[in-house]
Amino acid sequence: MNKKLMAVAVAGALAVPTMAFAQASSVQIYGRVNAGLDNYESKGATAGSAQDLKSRFRVYDYTSRIGFRGTESLGGGDSAVFLIESGLNVDTGTNIGQGVTPNTSSGFLSSRIGHVGLQTRWGLLTYGRSNVWWGNGRNDQTSANYISGNTVGPFAGTFGRGMSVGVTRQSSTVQYTSPTFRGFNAVASFSPQAQEAQGVNLNVDGLLLGLTLQGSFGPFFGGYDYVQSEGNTLAGIQGSNTGNKVRFGWGYQPGAQVSLLWIRTELENGGAAGGGGVDPTSRNVRQTAWGLNWEHVFGNIQALAQYAKIRDATGCTLSATCANTSATQYLVGGRYLMSKRTAAYLTYGQTRNESGYNIDYVGGSYTPGTAGVGADPRIWALGVIHNF
Repeated sequence: MNKKLMAVAVAGALAVPTMAFAQASSVQIYGRVNAGLDNYESKGATAGSAQDLKSRFRVYDYTSRIGFRGTESLGGGDSAVFLIESGLNVDTGTNIGQGVTPNTSSGFLSSRIGHVGLQTRWGLLTYGRSNVWWGNGRNDQTSANYISGNTVGPFAGTFGRGMSVGVTRQSSTVQYTSPTFRGFNAVASFSPQAQEAQGVNLNVDGLLLGLTLQGSFGPFFGGYDYVQSEGNTLAGIQGSNTGNKVRFGWGYQPGAQVSLLWIRTELENGGAAGGGGVDPTSRNVRQTAWGLNWEHVFGNIQALAQYAKIRDATGCTLSATCANTSATQYLVGGRYLMSKRTAAYLTYGQTRNESGYNIDYVGGSYTPGTAGVGADPRIWALGVIHNF
């Protein structure tokens, strides 16, 4: 009898923690569906109309996703956390974007972001696939959360002629997010990115380092974002991409703000991927841009506007190579807020490339990016976005 009682007691003791953990943990399913009808064209190429992309209608999907996130209390205010967020294309059911090329942020589990980690009073530490550098917090939510992809590119590090910063969602990343202190916090990222696939007797010094400092003070908010992506040394040469971004905003009333952003991209020794940017023969090529982001809510109407000016690249071996590599981008649009989760929007985006430049709306394979140098892409879009 004593043996039977002891067995029951042991079984009960083992069952109690399991039940307690189950009660202290939670899993949430969330996501977004964002789709619509747009019209895209890119005309005026320097080489002539043979390089133009003629006007075409498209039913598009932009950044639709489904995610699973959860926490489990570990006691003492500490928690284990996980996240799995996957992109999906509701218009086609494939991972091919409107540019008829694969969208690397869709089609697979954790194709957007995903991690496991620990949340303590000292901050959040995660391992997985993380957002690095490209996000702008409150200073620019337009492309990330409001509408389709016809927004200005430099805010997220997209430039023309191979000059993009090239860092958005980074695989194999360790990321630390500090607690918020007096309205400010920091995010530090590390990835051995280019080391994993190296074979025998090959250099393994490629890596990525990222840092964000951000916060708010009364109606003002902003941040500084830095990233350096280095390739593995090959034949004594190590290429790298560096991005710097400064953002400052003023929330002049609830639902309204205006922000100023300054961005610089720099390629050393052809860049981490060896593309070389505007001038592959130059050791160091740089390009800067600045822009304004504005939003204002009038009742159920949210007005949106963006403007960005990209300067000529500098540092070319021959100055003529950097000439006429500037561009201007702008967006105007509005959203009708049907509820807290659903909105309809109408937008118009235009890019004016100089004769030696070719920035386009390529994020998420939204456009093919094959229009000729000097062409001027434009998009109008009518869409619906629903968050769940």
